Amino acid sequence: MESMRLLLSLVTLLLSVSVFAAERNIIFIITDDQSPTLGCYGDPVAYSPAVDRLAEDGTLFIRAYATTASCSASRSVVMSGLHNHHNGQYGHTHAYHKFESYRNVVSLALPRVLANEGYRTAQIGKYHVAPEEVFHYETYLRANGRNAVQMANVSESFITADDPRPFFLYFATNDPHRGGGKDEYFAGKLKPDLFGNLPNDAAHEGVNEVIYDPDDVVIPPFLPDTAESRSELAQYYQSTARVDQGVERLIEILKENDLFDKTLIVFTADHGMAFAGAKTTIFEGGLRVPFIVRNPYEKNRGVQSDAMISHIDITPSLLDFAGGLDKTKNAPKKLIPASKYWKKKDYVFMENMGKDEYNKYHGKSWIGILGNSRANHWEVVFGSHTFHEIQMYYPMRSVNNGRYKLIWNIAAGLPYPFASDLWASSTWQASLAKGPDTEYGMMTVDEYVNRPTWQLYELGEVGYEDKNLAEDPHYAKVLNKMKAKLKEYQKTMNDPWIMKWEYE
Repeated sequence: MESMRLLLSLVTLLLSVSVFAAERNIIFIITDDQSPTLGCYGDPVAYSPAVDRLAEDGTLFIRAYATTASCSASRSVVMSGLHNHHNGQYGHTHAYHKFESYRNVVSLALPRVLANEGYRTAQIGKYHVAPEEVFHYETYLRANGRNAVQMANVSESFITADDPRPFFLYFATNDPHRGGGKDEYFAGKLKPDLFGNLPNDAAHEGVNEVIYDPDDVVIPPFLPDTAESRSELAQYYQSTARVDQGVERLIEILKENDLFDKTLIVFTADHGMAFAGAKTTIFEGGLRVPFIVRNPYEKNRGVQSDAMISHIDITPSLLDFAGGLDKTKNAPKKLIPASKYWKKKDYVFMENMGKDEYNKYHGKSWIGILGNSRANHWEVVFGSHTFHEIQMYYPMRSVNNGRYKLIWNIAAGLPYPFASDLWASSTWQASLAKGPDTEYGMMTVDEYVNRPTWQLYELGEVGYEDKNLAEDPHYAKVLNKMKAKLKEYQKTMNDPWIMKWEYE
């Protein structure tokens, strides 16, 4: 009789664990080159009803930051909880660029630590990190990254699989990244990029394309109000609308299968929009991103949070939701030391390992502040950019305390290097053709290309970098304080470029 009771107790325990686990699913949605151009962020023209509803039923972060406005480097941060200057992925991973994260990052990598917690993991859409052994998913799904509706439909079989384990889906669209050719129907000489839209207003399968009139778009402060920028922004907005329809379809799938209230949903972007003045810079246009979290177990909904959060927080936060974060050590509870992992793999050549133990995160969990509009998170956020494409060496570091922002252009004296697609864009070429003194957003063409060593801004009501105060004697104390904070952060977060304080 006693043995029977013990058996029944064990069965009950196992069932309870299974039910608990199956109710803590995660869908992480990351778009490609998207600023907070959404209705829930006050954009009057954006088509974003599905994302807006998530915000109404979750927590919307007003001050969410990428750490770098470059696709590969940013995604390595998202999937490791470490700044890219420390995880080793300084720039793009594909083709001849060849950057990749250190192999010791395997101890902290997002899909790895969730798998250790019993999650089944899947990735769909843009990947753009390396090595795969470090950022390994159990399942790789294939779909058109320009069609988020198709991506959602392909993901359905994974979401609804007959498997007692909770699921983690990394859902990465290619929209609204530039690409797909030029709009040859545009009347002007400089044709706008299509941003993944089909020519002549054709529609992707299953998508109701939202077509924008260039006269109706919102011009952000860091861009010029020209026919070229308006025509490109119209294409950009259409591409973001396609993303929203994919989010809507994902939510439909969850609701149809009684999973919506058992699944954490996060919506963000790798960095800001693909325009000069945003992408590849550490200006606000490049680092400010949309960030919405719907936690089905959080009672307070429809909250707007002013807390500053960073992409370094994503991996520890998702691990926290899964119950696998050791908050005292800020590390996985089931940490597998990289040396042990690679020894088991019989990896003989211990190359590209990095110098650290990689046993704790740079970021910290925001799970505990969801639903609290008055909560704080970081007093400052740190930006770190070194490469985009391999020929674009231009290291920059920034520190932002919410009021003041300091940028250190470590390679000042060199002209600012352009990503090939941003250089070729009609928006930039139209301004460049008018000469170096032409206004480009809140600076001139020449000021954009030739940058000083230090740039200090008071963000204020504008919320963007409008006037460099670094040479103003009235701000000397602020400048020195921010420099000290920047150096402290570089030391704390193991930035190799900290040596540049000693020379150059």
